[in-house]
Amino acid sequence: MSRFEPLKDHSQESRTFLFRAVLAFLIVLIMIGGLLARLYYLQVIQYNRFAAMSEQNRVQLQPVAPTRGLIYDGNGVLLADNRPSYSVTILKEEVGRNLEATLVELQKIIEITDKDLERFRKRLNQRRRPYETVPVRFRLTEKEIAKLAINYHRLPGVQVEADLIRYYPYGQSLVHAMGYVGRINEKELQEVDPQDYAGTHYIGKLGIEKFYEDTLHGTVGMQKVETNARGRVMRVLERTDPIPGQDLQLYIDLRLQQITEKLVEGEKASIVAIDPDTGGILALVSTPGYDPNLFVTGISNQDYNALRDSEDLPLFNRALRGRYPPGSTVKPIIALAAIDSETVPPTHTVWDPGWYSLTKGGRKYRDWKRGGHGKVDLKLAVAQSCDVWFYDAGYRMGVDPMSDYLGRFGFGQVASLDLPEALPGILPSREWKKRSRKLPWYPGDSLNLSIGQGFLLATPLQLATAAAVLANRGKWVQPKMLKGIRTLDEKGNVKTDMLNLSSERGFPEDVEIKHPEYWELIVEDMVEVVHGERGTARKIGLDAPYKIAGKTGTAQVVGIKQDERYDADKLEKRFHDHALFIAFAPAEKPKIALAVIVENGGGGSSTAAPLARKVMDAYLLGVDPTQPAAEDAQGDVGE
Repeated sequence: MSRFEPLKDHSQESRTFLFRAVLAFLIVLIMIGGLLARLYYLQVIQYNRFAAMSEQNRVQLQPVAPTRGLIYDGNGVLLADNRPSYSVTILKEEVGRNLEATLVELQKIIEITDKDLERFRKRLNQRRRPYETVPVRFRLTEKEIAKLAINYHRLPGVQVEADLIRYYPYGQSLVHAMGYVGRINEKELQEVDPQDYAGTHYIGKLGIEKFYEDTLHGTVGMQKVETNARGRVMRVLERTDPIPGQDLQLYIDLRLQQITEKLVEGEKASIVAIDPDTGGILALVSTPGYDPNLFVTGISNQDYNALRDSEDLPLFNRALRGRYPPGSTVKPIIALAAIDSETVPPTHTVWDPGWYSLTKGGRKYRDWKRGGHGKVDLKLAVAQSCDVWFYDAGYRMGVDPMSDYLGRFGFGQVASLDLPEALPGILPSREWKKRSRKLPWYPGDSLNLSIGQGFLLATPLQLATAAAVLANRGKWVQPKMLKGIRTLDEKGNVKTDMLNLSSERGFPEDVEIKHPEYWELIVEDMVEVVHGERGTARKIGLDAPYKIAGKTGTAQVVGIKQDERYDADKLEKRFHDHALFIAFAPAEKPKIALAVIVENGGGGSSTAAPLARKVMDAYLLGVDPTQPAAEDAQGDVGE
């Protein structure tokens, strides 16, 4: 029996195909209708909303950093400049997940240290605006810029950016006077308005740069830019220019500053010079110093460790923060306190056998001159720095008048206007000792205070301030760095708008005394120190063409037993006495007042006084005593 295949039903196949085709057409038609409906909804109904959203994605507001104000010295010499610097940056949004690979490639092209990478990651985690680049390394060389340029095609998100950074042309010469700027950190961002610093990475860290930050920084600008999908700027649509920071002019005399620094080169020392008429600080020297340019874009670990671990403490600002026993430099003030408080008359005399004792057979408080000075009056007491006269006056007065008069001259307080790092020192009193030492005030404490030893501590700035008040016969001028704002007039000529900021910040009132005639008496005694036949600093006044009023001082670093004699040759250098000197000149109408401290320098007359004479010569006579042809003034024995 044979088997046959059934014939195909073509009519049925046609009906099936037609049904399927119609169904597919209907489905496609429905889908097209849905797309058209969605398109109508997006393009017509929601047009305004999505157009605005698209514009916001395409157009962005970017901050424009202002140019930081410049700083000039009193003669118009530029002290702090802005210079272009090139850095390599990364745009995180464009790099995406390839960040680590990109950093590895960058290290193959230019030198990037592990410290650079650590700082980069720290900046990356700080608050920042979207599509804001993050710097990886600063101060690229032209060769490094060229290497990066030819590798842009394989380094998406990497670019070289130009920026203006602070530059200090005189390096360490002014660092302790002006301070420096550095990269802003997270803590500082929390203390300022983030919008004001949206376009800059730098902020004042110390000194003038910090105190006048608001004036120097300027006002940030804004620009509306069109960007592509990757955040690259295509064009600038609108721009509001930033307002540059204002330029400052200081009282600092760069020439005097540099001469003074050269005079104390190699020493741990400080010299502060003030104009008694204005209170302007002419020179503020603390040696050794350091180069502030190292800190602007971030100092390396190696450089910072070298500064931090140095025995000479170059990071330490001795002029503002060094607290030293002022020694005999305060004796003119103690003498004024004794006679003006009427504890002793100006004719008061004592017998100086070389020591002073509170009780018969009691402890002997030594005079610096072992054999004593014999009969001593006020003039000789100041000129020869006779300790016994001041022991006697200090014992008779007690602590209260001494503390009171010293306070009137600025001791124990920060009297400067614009030096934020300055310390107040220590001005002892009965209350201070009871509060800090839990002990009463003893007569022996008064003896130590009368010669500037014991608990009394002062900074070089405070000593220079006291010298300025003495020079002004009690008239107070507030020590300050800023002379005014430097601007251009309508004709393009430079002018300085003087600022009267002292009224906004309190400072001590003029020193009022019961007997105003005693001012000239004390000044004459200070002149005797330099120009008198028995003055401790008489050698520096021998050929002086102007009259100098001064006072030498020597501060002990280590204690000496009752029956021992100080012998510098048996002590290490770091245990030698500090040398001090305060002065002003010309004595009749002072133009400069200053304080000199040389750590472990020995005697004030042999070390500090000759330095002061050279500084005054440089300022008053215009000479440069650091030149080989200049003859050095020689010190004297004693204090």
